[in-house]
Amino acid sequence: MTPAIPLAFCAVLGVLAVFQLLLIVGLPFGRFAWGGQNTVLPTRQRVGSAVSIVIYAAFAVVALERAGLISILTSPFVAVVAMWVIAVYLLLSLLPNLASKSKYERRVMAPVSLVLAGLGFLLALS
Repeated sequence: MTPAIPLAFCAVLGVLAVFQLLLIVGLPFGRFAWGGQNTVLPTRQRVGSAVSIVIYAAFAVVALERAGLISILTSPFVAVVAMWVIAVYLLLSLLPNLASKSKYERRVMAPVSLVLAGLGFLLALS
């Protein structure tokens, strides 16, 4: 597999992690996340953003492992199964973005979710 796909996957995750960090520190981008109900996120949603960053990091590790760029996990089989789980999860995460009452979340985050899910499936299939 060309490293372009896992690196693109990780780059999108990195952009999302920075976005979540900006939400955590209180920048007024909440209309793009968490249903778009709050411009500045309340504490509970900021905690959710912090958890998201950790999840993105785990996804990146699995993707890099699946592509053979790192070797951290116990077996290649674990990386294959984990990548399939991640791909399905990312595809399902598209649904709340599409159903959001926030037009900003629908217009920006739904396409980002779709791209990320597509890259996830490419990695799972490789």
